[in-house]
Amino acid sequence: MGSLANLSIIFSLIFLTLFFSSSNAASFEIRNECSYPVWAAASPGGGRRLDPTQNWILNVPAGTSMARIWGRTNCNFDGAGRGRCQTGDCGGLLQCQGWGNPPNTLAEHALNQFGNLDFYDISLVDGFNIPMSFGPTRGGCKVIGCTADINGQCPNELRTPGGCQNPCTVFKTNEFCCTNGQGSCGPTNFSKFFKDRCRDAYSYPQDDPTSTFTCPAGANYKVVFCPRASAHFPLEMVKSASES
Repeated sequence: MGSLANLSIIFSLIFLTLFFSSSNAASFEIRNECSYPVWAAASPGGGRRLDPTQNWILNVPAGTSMARIWGRTNCNFDGAGRGRCQTGDCGGLLQCQGWGNPPNTLAEHALNQFGNLDFYDISLVDGFNIPMSFGPTRGGCKVIGCTADINGQCPNELRTPGGCQNPCTVFKTNEFCCTNGQGSCGPTNFSKFFKDRCRDAYSYPQDDPTSTFTCPAGANYKVVFCPRASAHFPLEMVKSASES
């Protein structure tokens, strides 16, 4: 009887842990509004093909940090989920187990962090491949976006099939990679190219002051590839994103 009682307690604790975790998870709706398929990727989370207008709902536990969502293009996978993508590839796997290869437009987030806040951003530090908007689905927190024609306007030095490469990958110097620690680098002509077109996005690794946004923990989020006008977010949130 004692062992059964202990087993019952263990199962109860497991149930409460799972319930607590799921009740505090954030829901991320990932939507493809591009005219072409996008193989959505998330770390943590895996990956999924999204044809135009398809959604993927991803639940992310509270406390998750250093998480990324991005889109992959021109992919080809076999029945076992192995293959390759032209941009954003993650080790040749449909179900990503790590981060993707540049260039890729990134939605980054850290949930329930300092001050009970979520931190989120769009980053072009790894370059650009797909236009994106990203933000909480409730009012009072900013929706951010990067929808400029960066691929079409990309500097010649950064041009690559399917996207616009980041200068660190191309030149591999501290000036662009900021590998020598905090304050070791600043804006460059290349980072200004990205910043001029996407004011809210990270344009180089130490571009924190104008590129990190917060929302009280407990919000749900939406990532849209190739966002259009906007049924995706409340009108005032879309207006705020387009004017920034």
